[in-house]
Amino acid sequence: MAYPRMIRVRQRFDAPRLADVPAEVERELTRLGLERKVRPGETVAITAGSRGIANIAKIIKAAVRHFQALGAVPFIVPAMGSHGGGTAEGQRAILEGYGITEEFTGAEIKGSMETVIVARTPKQGIPVHFDKHAYEADHVLVCGRIKPHTGFVGPIESGLHKMMLIGLGKHAGAKIYHRAIMDFSFLEIIRAVADVVMQRCKVVAGLAIVENAYDETGLIEAVAPQDFFERESALLETAKAWMPRLPFNDVDLLIVDEIGKNISGSGMDTNVIGRKFQDHAATAEDRVRCKRIFVRGLTEETHGNACGIGIAEFTNQRTIESVDLTTTRINAITGGHPTAASLPVALATDRDVLDEALQTVGLVDPEDARVIHITNTLSVGEVLVSEAYLEELESRDDLEIVESPQPMEFDDEGNLYPVAAAGAAVLAH
Repeated sequence: MAYPRMIRVRQRFDAPRLADVPAEVERELTRLGLERKVRPGETVAITAGSRGIANIAKIIKAAVRHFQALGAVPFIVPAMGSHGGGTAEGQRAILEGYGITEEFTGAEIKGSMETVIVARTPKQGIPVHFDKHAYEADHVLVCGRIKPHTGFVGPIESGLHKMMLIGLGKHAGAKIYHRAIMDFSFLEIIRAVADVVMQRCKVVAGLAIVENAYDETGLIEAVAPQDFFERESALLETAKAWMPRLPFNDVDLLIVDEIGKNISGSGMDTNVIGRKFQDHAATAEDRVRCKRIFVRGLTEETHGNACGIGIAEFTNQRTIESVDLTTTRINAITGGHPTAASLPVALATDRDVLDEALQTVGLVDPEDARVIHITNTLSVGEVLVSEAYLEELESRDDLEIVESPQPMEFDDEGNLYPVAAAGAAVLAH
Protein backbone atom coordinates (compact mmCIF):
# COMPACT_ATOMS: atom_id res chain seq x y z
CA MET A 1 0.00 0.00 0.00
CA ALA A 2 1.18 3.56 -0.72
CA TYR A 3 1.29 5.69 2.41
CA PRO A 4 1.09 9.49 2.61
CA ARG A 5 4.32 11.43 2.86
CA MET A 6 4.73 13.26 6.16
CA ILE A 7 5.85 16.82 6.93
CA ARG A 8 7.42 17.76 10.25
CA VAL A 9 5.62 20.82 11.60
CA ARG A 10 6.30 23.02 14.59
CA GLN A 11 3.37 24.82 16.20
CA ARG A 12 3.71 28.27 17.74
CA PHE A 13 1.66 28.63 20.91
CA ASP A 14 1.27 31.55 23.27
CA ALA A 15 3.09 29.91 26.17
CA PRO A 16 3.90 31.82 29.37
CA ARG A 17 6.39 29.87 31.47
CA LEU A 18 7.57 30.29 35.06
CA ALA A 19 11.33 30.69 35.30
CA ASP A 20 11.65 29.61 38.95
CA VAL A 21 8.92 27.21 40.01
CA PRO A 22 9.96 26.62 43.67
CA ALA A 23 10.31 30.37 44.24
CA GLU A 24 6.81 30.94 42.83
CA VAL A 25 5.36 28.30 45.17
CA GLU A 26 6.99 30.04 48.12
CA ARG A 27 5.80 33.49 47.03
CA GLU A 28 2.23 32.33 46.55
CA LEU A 29 1.95 30.43 49.84
CA THR A 30 3.55 33.35 51.67
CA ARG A 31 1.02 35.70 50.12
CA LEU A 32 -1.81 33.83 51.87
CA GLY A 33 -0.25 34.43 55.29
CA LEU A 34 -0.65 30.82 56.39
CA GLU A 35 1.44 31.46 59.50
CA ARG A 36 -1.74 32.93 60.97
CA LYS A 37 -3.45 29.54 60.68
CA VAL A 38 -0.72 26.92 60.88
CA ARG A 39 1.00 26.63 64.26
CA PRO A 40 4.36 25.02 65.03
CA GLY A 41 4.04 21.29 65.54
CA GLU A 42 0.78 20.98 63.59
CA THR A 43 0.55 18.48 60.76
CA VAL A 44 -0.24 19.40 57.14
CA ALA A 45 -1.34 16.82 54.57
CA ILE A 46 -0.19 17.80 51.06
CA THR A 47 -1.95 16.08 48.16
CA ALA A 48 -0.06 14.57 45.24
CA GLY A 49 -1.94 13.05 42.31
CA SER A 50 -1.32 10.63 39.48
CA ARG A 51 -1.19 13.07 36.56
CA GLY A 52 2.11 13.82 34.89
CA ILE A 53 2.26 17.45 36.00
CA ALA A 54 5.38 19.35 34.95
CA ASN A 55 7.75 20.05 37.86
CA ILE A 56 5.39 18.30 40.28
CA ALA A 57 8.17 16.95 42.50
CA LYS A 58 9.68 20.45 42.79
CA ILE A 59 6.26 21.94 43.54
CA ILE A 60 5.53 19.43 46.31
CA LYS A 61 9.01 19.86 47.76
CA ALA A 62 8.64 23.65 47.83
CA ALA A 63 5.28 23.33 49.61
CA VAL A 64 6.85 20.97 52.15
CA ARG A 65 9.64 23.46 52.84
CA HIS A 66 7.17 26.31 53.28
CA PHE A 67 5.31 24.50 56.04
CA GLN A 68 8.51 23.24 57.62
CA ALA A 69 9.69 26.85 57.83
CA LEU A 70 6.51 27.60 59.79
CA GLY A 71 7.49 24.87 62.27
CA ALA A 72 4.74 22.55 61.01
CA VAL A 73 5.07 18.86 60.13
CA PRO A 74 3.98 18.34 56.51
CA PHE A 75 3.46 14.92 54.96
CA ILE A 76 2.38 13.78 51.50
CA VAL A 77 -0.84 11.94 50.70
CA PRO A 78 -1.31 10.08 47.41
CA ALA A 79 -4.59 11.53 46.11
CA MET A 80 -5.55 9.65 42.99
CA GLY A 81 -8.83 7.81 43.42
CA SER A 82 -8.49 4.25 42.12
CA HIS A 83 -5.25 4.66 40.21
CA GLY A 84 -2.27 2.45 40.95
CA GLY A 85 -4.53 -0.58 40.84
CA GLY A 86 -6.50 0.78 43.77
CA THR A 87 -3.69 -0.12 46.21
CA ALA A 88 -1.54 1.97 48.54
CA GLU A 89 1.60 0.34 47.17
CA GLY A 90 0.61 1.07 43.59
CA GLN A 91 -0.15 4.70 44.36
CA ARG A 92 3.13 5.22 46.18
CA ALA A 93 4.95 3.73 43.19
CA ILE A 94 3.26 6.25 40.90
CA LEU A 95 4.45 9.16 43.06
CA GLU A 96 7.97 7.80 43.25
CA GLY A 97 7.97 7.45 39.47
CA TYR A 98 7.44 11.21 39.31
CA GLY A 99 10.35 11.81 41.68
CA ILE A 100 8.07 12.47 44.65
CA THR A 101 10.05 10.50 47.21
CA GLU A 102 10.58 11.00 50.92
CA GLU A 103 14.27 11.58 50.27
CA PHE A 104 13.71 14.31 47.68
CA THR A 105 10.83 16.14 49.34
CA GLY A 106 11.95 15.75 52.94
CA ALA A 107 8.47 14.64 54.00
CA GLU A 108 6.88 11.31 54.85
CA ILE A 109 4.51 9.74 52.33
CA LYS A 110 1.45 8.34 54.06
CA GLY A 111 -0.35 6.08 51.65
CA SER A 112 -3.54 4.20 52.44
CA MET A 113 -6.80 3.36 50.72
CA GLU A 114 -8.69 3.79 53.99
CA THR A 115 -11.21 6.62 54.09
CA VAL A 116 -13.43 8.29 56.66
CA ILE A 117 -17.05 9.05 55.77
CA VAL A 118 -17.22 12.57 57.15
CA ALA A 119 -20.89 13.24 56.32
CA ARG A 120 -23.50 12.91 53.60
CA THR A 121 -24.41 15.66 51.19
CA PRO A 122 -27.63 17.30 52.49
CA LYS A 123 -29.69 17.10 49.30
CA GLN A 124 -28.38 14.03 47.48
CA GLY A 125 -27.43 11.87 50.48
CA ILE A 126 -24.04 11.01 48.94
CA PRO A 127 -21.52 9.71 51.50
CA VAL A 128 -18.42 11.92 51.48
CA HIS A 129 -15.24 9.85 51.68
CA PHE A 130 -11.94 11.46 52.68
CA ASP A 131 -8.46 9.98 53.00
CA LYS A 132 -7.97 8.86 56.62
CA HIS A 133 -4.47 10.30 56.99
CA ALA A 134 -5.55 13.64 55.54
CA TYR A 135 -8.62 13.71 57.77
CA GLU A 136 -6.49 13.18 60.86
CA ALA A 137 -4.11 16.02 59.92
CA ASP A 138 -4.46 19.48 61.43
CA HIS A 139 -4.52 21.01 57.94
CA VAL A 140 -4.79 19.94 54.29
CA LEU A 141 -3.14 21.63 51.29
CA VAL A 142 -4.93 20.67 48.07
CA CYS A 143 -2.46 20.74 45.20
CA GLY A 144 -3.64 20.14 41.64
CA ARG A 145 -3.52 21.14 38.00
CA ILE A 146 -6.44 23.13 36.56
CA LYS A 147 -7.52 21.99 33.11
CA PRO A 148 -10.60 21.03 31.11
CA HIS A 149 -12.09 17.68 32.08
CA THR A 150 -12.08 14.93 29.47
CA GLY A 151 -15.78 14.18 29.85
CA PHE A 152 -17.61 17.03 31.58
CA VAL A 153 -18.22 20.70 30.85
CA GLY A 154 -18.88 23.44 33.38
CA PRO A 155 -17.37 26.30 35.39
CA ILE A 156 -15.42 23.68 37.35
CA GLU A 157 -13.90 20.71 35.56
CA SER A 158 -10.56 19.20 36.58
CA GLY A 159 -8.60 20.82 39.39
CA LEU A 160 -8.77 21.55 43.10
CA HIS A 161 -12.40 20.51 43.50
CA LYS A 162 -11.84 17.21 41.72
CA MET A 163 -8.80 16.61 43.92
CA MET A 164 -10.96 16.99 47.03
CA LEU A 165 -13.55 14.57 45.65
CA ILE A 166 -11.90 11.94 43.50
CA GLY A 167 -8.30 12.24 44.68
CA LEU A 168 -8.84 12.36 48.43
CA GLY A 169 -11.97 10.23 48.16
CA LYS A 170 -9.67 7.34 47.16
CA HIS A 171 -11.16 4.27 45.47
CA ALA A 172 -14.29 4.22 47.63
CA GLY A 173 -15.09 7.89 47.06
CA ALA A 174 -14.28 7.88 43.37
CA LYS A 175 -16.56 4.92 42.86
CA ILE A 176 -19.57 6.43 44.64
CA TYR A 177 -19.17 9.87 43.02
CA HIS A 178 -18.96 8.44 39.53
CA ARG A 179 -22.05 6.36 40.24
CA ALA A 180 -23.84 9.48 41.46
CA ILE A 181 -23.20 11.15 38.09
CA MET A 182 -25.86 8.85 36.66
CA ASP A 183 -28.43 10.64 38.84
CA PHE A 184 -27.04 14.14 39.41
CA SER A 185 -25.03 16.62 37.35
CA PHE A 186 -21.25 16.77 37.63
CA LEU A 187 -21.40 20.35 38.93
CA GLU A 188 -24.10 19.52 41.46
CA ILE A 189 -22.00 16.69 42.90
CA ILE A 190 -18.83 18.77 42.94
CA ARG A 191 -20.46 21.66 44.76
CA ALA A 192 -22.24 19.45 47.29
CA VAL A 193 -19.24 17.27 48.16
CA ALA A 194 -16.81 20.20 48.19
CA ASP A 195 -19.03 22.08 50.63
CA VAL A 196 -18.88 19.14 53.04
CA VAL A 197 -15.11 18.79 52.62
CA MET A 198 -14.60 22.50 53.28
CA GLN A 199 -16.72 22.34 56.42
CA ARG A 200 -15.32 19.12 57.87
CA CYS A 201 -11.80 18.45 56.54
CA LYS A 202 -9.64 21.44 57.56
CA VAL A 203 -8.53 22.56 54.09
CA VAL A 204 -6.10 25.41 54.72
CA ALA A 205 -5.37 26.36 51.10
CA GLY A 206 -5.13 25.21 47.52
CA LEU A 207 -2.16 25.31 45.20
CA ALA A 208 -3.45 25.63 41.64
CA ILE A 209 -1.21 24.86 38.67
CA VAL A 210 -1.86 25.82 35.05
CA GLU A 211 0.35 24.52 32.28
CA ASN A 212 1.06 25.97 28.88
CA ALA A 213 0.69 24.21 25.54
CA TYR A 214 4.23 22.81 25.76
CA ASP A 215 3.52 20.90 28.99
CA GLU A 216 5.42 23.48 31.06
CA THR A 217 4.44 25.26 34.27
CA GLY A 218 2.83 28.53 33.21
CA LEU A 219 1.15 29.68 36.41
CA ILE A 220 0.95 28.74 40.09
CA GLU A 221 -1.57 30.36 42.40
CA ALA A 222 -2.22 29.78 46.09
CA VAL A 223 -5.95 29.94 46.77
CA ALA A 224 -7.78 30.52 50.05
CA PRO A 225 -10.52 27.92 50.74
CA GLN A 226 -13.36 30.43 50.47
CA ASP A 227 -12.11 31.40 46.99
CA PHE A 228 -11.79 27.91 45.50
CA PHE A 229 -14.83 28.08 43.24
CA GLU A 230 -14.28 31.61 41.97
CA ARG A 231 -10.55 31.23 41.33
CA GLU A 232 -10.75 27.74 39.86
CA SER A 233 -13.44 28.90 37.44
CA ALA A 234 -11.24 31.79 36.31
CA LEU A 235 -8.13 29.65 36.04
CA LEU A 236 -10.04 27.09 33.98
CA GLU A 237 -10.57 29.77 31.33
CA THR A 238 -6.83 30.44 31.35
CA ALA A 239 -6.13 26.72 31.05
CA LYS A 240 -8.48 26.45 28.07
CA ALA A 241 -6.74 29.32 26.32
CA TRP A 242 -3.32 27.74 26.91
CA MET A 243 -4.26 24.17 25.96
CA PRO A 244 -2.29 22.26 23.34
CA ARG A 245 -4.18 21.46 20.15
CA LEU A 246 -3.78 19.63 16.91
CA PRO A 247 -2.70 21.82 13.99
CA PHE A 248 -5.78 20.84 11.94
CA ASN A 249 -9.33 19.99 12.97
CA ASP A 250 -10.30 17.43 10.30
CA VAL A 251 -8.28 14.23 10.49
CA ASP A 252 -8.70 10.94 8.66
CA LEU A 253 -6.23 9.07 10.86
CA LEU A 254 -4.61 10.27 14.08
CA ILE A 255 -1.53 8.27 15.12
CA VAL A 256 -0.64 8.56 18.82
CA ASP A 257 2.73 7.22 19.97
CA GLU A 258 1.69 6.82 23.61
CA ILE A 259 -1.22 7.15 26.00
CA GLY A 260 -1.23 6.96 29.79
CA LYS A 261 -2.67 8.23 33.04
CA ASN A 262 0.28 10.61 33.37
CA ILE A 263 -0.84 12.18 30.10
CA SER A 264 -4.58 12.43 30.78
CA GLY A 265 -7.33 10.85 32.84
CA SER A 266 -8.59 9.34 29.60
CA GLY A 267 -5.12 8.26 28.47
CA MET A 268 -5.25 10.81 25.67
CA ASP A 269 -6.95 14.13 26.24
CA THR A 270 -10.37 14.16 24.58
CA ASN A 271 -10.24 17.96 24.46
CA VAL A 272 -7.34 17.54 22.02
CA ILE A 273 -8.55 14.57 19.97
CA GLY A 274 -12.22 15.64 19.84
CA ARG A 275 -14.02 12.70 21.47
CA LYS A 276 -15.16 14.26 24.72
CA PHE A 277 -18.77 13.09 24.53
CA GLN A 278 -18.62 9.97 22.33
CA ASP A 279 -15.79 7.46 22.18
CA HIS A 280 -15.73 6.99 18.42
CA ALA A 281 -17.21 10.11 16.86
CA ALA A 282 -16.98 13.86 17.18
CA THR A 283 -20.09 15.74 18.25
CA ALA A 284 -21.19 19.29 17.50
CA GLU A 285 -19.45 20.36 20.73
CA ASP A 286 -16.07 18.97 19.62
CA ARG A 287 -13.65 21.19 17.72
CA VAL A 288 -11.60 18.31 16.29
CA ARG A 289 -12.99 15.51 14.12
CA CYS A 290 -10.89 12.34 13.89
CA LYS A 291 -12.32 9.51 11.77
CA ARG A 292 -9.89 6.91 13.13
CA ILE A 293 -7.31 6.80 15.93
CA PHE A 294 -4.32 4.46 16.14
CA VAL A 295 -2.58 4.12 19.52
CA ARG A 296 0.97 2.78 19.24
CA GLY A 297 1.90 2.29 22.89
CA LEU A 298 1.61 3.08 26.60
CA THR A 299 3.81 5.38 28.65
CA GLU A 300 6.13 3.76 31.16
CA GLU A 301 4.64 5.94 33.91
CA THR A 302 1.14 4.53 33.43
CA HIS A 303 2.29 1.12 34.75
CA GLY A 304 0.09 -0.81 32.33
CA ASN A 305 -3.04 1.27 32.98
CA ALA A 306 -4.43 1.61 29.46
CA CYS A 307 -7.67 3.32 30.47
CA GLY A 308 -8.78 5.26 27.39
CA ILE A 309 -7.43 2.81 24.84
CA GLY A 310 -11.06 1.95 24.10
CA ILE A 311 -11.45 5.37 22.52
CA ALA A 312 -9.14 4.29 19.68
CA GLU A 313 -10.15 2.01 16.82
CA PHE A 314 -6.71 0.50 16.18
CA THR A 315 -3.59 -0.54 18.05
CA ASN A 316 -0.72 -3.01 17.65
CA GLN A 317 -0.08 -6.33 19.35
CA ARG A 318 2.83 -5.08 21.46
CA THR A 319 0.55 -2.46 23.04
CA ILE A 320 -2.05 -5.10 23.88
CA GLU A 321 0.66 -7.21 25.53
CA SER A 322 1.72 -4.25 27.73
CA VAL A 323 -1.79 -3.66 29.14
CA ASP A 324 -2.45 -4.52 32.77
CA LEU A 325 -6.02 -5.68 32.32
CA THR A 326 -6.86 -5.64 36.04
CA THR A 327 -5.60 -2.11 36.67
CA THR A 328 -7.28 -0.84 33.52
CA ARG A 329 -10.57 -2.51 34.38
CA ILE A 330 -10.61 -1.12 37.94
CA ASN A 331 -9.93 2.41 36.76
CA ALA A 332 -12.45 2.34 33.90
CA ILE A 333 -15.27 0.90 36.00
CA THR A 334 -14.57 3.21 38.94
CA GLY A 335 -14.69 6.16 36.56
CA GLY A 336 -18.05 5.05 35.18
CA HIS A 337 -16.58 4.64 31.69
CA PRO A 338 -16.23 0.87 31.11
CA THR A 339 -15.77 1.23 27.35
CA ALA A 340 -12.53 3.10 28.04
CA ALA A 341 -11.03 -0.32 28.82
CA SER A 342 -12.28 -1.94 25.62
CA LEU A 343 -9.51 -3.21 23.37
CA PRO A 344 -9.29 -1.87 19.80
CA VAL A 345 -8.55 -3.92 16.70
CA ALA A 346 -4.94 -5.05 17.11
CA LEU A 347 -2.55 -6.08 14.36
CA ALA A 348 0.98 -7.40 14.51
CA THR A 349 2.89 -4.37 13.21
CA ASP A 350 2.29 -0.70 12.53
CA ARG A 351 2.41 -1.40 8.79
CA ASP A 352 -0.39 -3.88 9.24
CA VAL A 353 -2.42 -1.32 11.17
CA LEU A 354 -1.95 1.37 8.53
CA ASP A 355 -2.90 -1.05 5.76
CA GLU A 356 -6.23 -1.72 7.49
CA ALA A 357 -6.94 1.66 9.08
CA LEU A 358 -6.44 3.68 5.90
CA GLN A 359 -9.08 1.57 4.18
CA THR A 360 -11.70 2.73 6.71
CA VAL A 361 -11.44 6.51 6.38
CA GLY A 362 -13.64 6.98 3.31
CA LEU A 363 -13.14 7.19 -0.44
CA VAL A 364 -9.80 9.02 -0.23
CA ASP A 365 -6.77 7.13 -1.55
CA PRO A 366 -4.40 6.15 1.30
CA GLU A 367 -1.54 8.32 0.04
CA ASP A 368 -3.88 11.34 0.00
CA ALA A 369 -5.34 10.79 3.48
CA ARG A 370 -5.20 13.48 6.12
CA VAL A 371 -2.92 11.92 8.73
CA ILE A 372 -1.49 13.50 11.88
CA HIS A 373 1.15 11.72 13.97
CA ILE A 374 1.74 12.99 17.54
CA THR A 375 3.82 11.87 20.51
CA ASN A 376 0.94 12.22 22.98
CA THR A 377 -1.77 14.76 23.68
CA LEU A 378 0.47 16.76 26.01
CA SER A 379 3.27 17.02 23.44
CA VAL A 380 2.00 18.50 20.19
CA GLY A 381 4.48 21.32 19.78
CA GLU A 382 6.14 19.33 17.01
CA VAL A 383 4.13 16.84 14.98
CA LEU A 384 4.08 15.05 11.64
CA VAL A 385 1.26 15.83 9.21
CA SER A 386 0.56 14.33 5.81
CA GLU A 387 1.08 16.10 2.52
CA ALA A 388 -2.69 16.52 2.14
CA TYR A 389 -2.40 19.48 4.53
CA LEU A 390 0.37 21.24 2.59
CA GLU A 391 -1.71 23.95 0.94
CA GLU A 392 -3.42 24.94 4.19
CA LEU A 393 -0.14 24.61 6.07
CA GLU A 394 1.58 27.14 3.83
CA SER A 395 -1.15 29.70 4.52
CA ARG A 396 -0.78 29.53 8.34
CA ASP A 397 1.63 31.81 10.20
CA ASP A 398 1.32 29.80 13.43
CA LEU A 399 2.83 26.71 11.80
CA GLU A 400 6.42 26.24 10.69
CA ILE A 401 7.58 23.55 8.27
CA VAL A 402 10.66 21.97 9.82
CA GLU A 403 11.15 19.23 7.23
CA SER A 404 9.75 18.87 3.73
CA PRO A 405 7.55 15.85 2.86
CA GLN A 406 9.26 12.53 3.56
CA PRO A 407 8.08 8.91 3.31
CA MET A 408 6.80 7.37 6.54
CA GLU A 409 9.73 5.78 8.37
CA PHE A 410 9.58 2.20 9.64
CA ASP A 411 12.07 0.07 11.53
CA ASP A 412 13.14 -3.43 10.45
CA GLU A 413 10.09 -4.94 12.18
CA GLY A 414 7.62 -2.79 10.26
CA ASN A 415 6.88 -0.34 13.07
CA LEU A 416 6.82 3.44 12.75
CA TYR A 417 9.49 5.52 14.37
CA PRO A 418 7.95 7.75 17.05
CA VAL A 419 7.60 11.44 16.25
CA ALA A 420 10.66 12.33 18.31
CA ALA A 421 12.88 9.87 16.42
CA ALA A 422 11.54 10.21 12.89
CA GLY A 423 13.68 12.26 10.51
CA ALA A 424 16.71 14.33 11.37
CA ALA A 425 15.09 17.42 12.92
CA VAL A 426 16.07 18.46 16.40
CA LEU A 427 13.05 18.97 18.64
CA ALA A 428 12.79 22.44 20.04
CA HIS A 429 10.33 25.23 20.46
